[in-house]
Amino acid sequence: MELRLQKYIADCGVCSRRAAEELITAGKVTVNGVKAQLGQKVGPDDVVMLDGKVLRHEAHEFTYIMLNKPRGYITTLTDEEGRHCVADLLEGIEARVVPIGRLDRNSEGLLLLSDDGDLVYKLTHPSHDVPKRYLATLRGHTGGDVLDKLRGDIVLDGHKLRPVEIEVLFNDLDRSVLQFTLYEGRNRQIRRMCEEAGAEVIRLKRVAVGDLRLAEVKPGKWRHLTAEEVAYLKEMTT
Repeated sequence: MELRLQKYIADCGVCSRRAAEELITAGKVTVNGVKAQLGQKVGPDDVVMLDGKVLRHEAHEFTYIMLNKPRGYITTLTDEEGRHCVADLLEGIEARVVPIGRLDRNSEGLLLLSDDGDLVYKLTHPSHDVPKRYLATLRGHTGGDVLDKLRGDIVLDGHKLRPVEIEVLFNDLDRSVLQFTLYEGRNRQIRRMCEEAGAEVIRLKRVAVGDLRLAEVKPGKWRHLTAEEVAYLKEMTT
């Protein structure tokens, strides 16, 4: 059975399918000794190499992780500056999992990781409407004018954002808590939206991806997804 090269690489657990496309474009991948082309198909008898090392495409059980990321950790597996990264929290995980999406350093909450490159690609691709729910604590009272701006048309980096669902859970003089449901993931989107609307985020936590919730997972801890949860994610991106 032939597979597209980027899926083949992702299935080897090296990286996500999107990252595999970048590796191919950068000329780091060869097939049977010849520089690979994006979209090329490979079969079981082809020799695929990345940076001179052979990639073994063997059937294996994928790993799916739910992590409760604490604040102060960056969503990478290594960091040249020596900062805390989420890989530091994955003790006992031997699979080469990668984060599915990201949370910025000062944000916390639900982060999915997997070595299933195909699912990683689908969950992060904008064509799939995967809802992500966040709790944002804002400094001070949030007035109607701010809410109108947040629910209105906002442009970031020249891109008009898709509509965001916002529910006010708490609103007092000192602070307010808003629930945001996003269907896309621009860089620091909620923080930047609030800045545009004149509000300051003092805490941001992702609490759900689709119907998957953190529940009993404590900060800094992780658990394997159940078979039902994995099936749900795959069905959601079909």
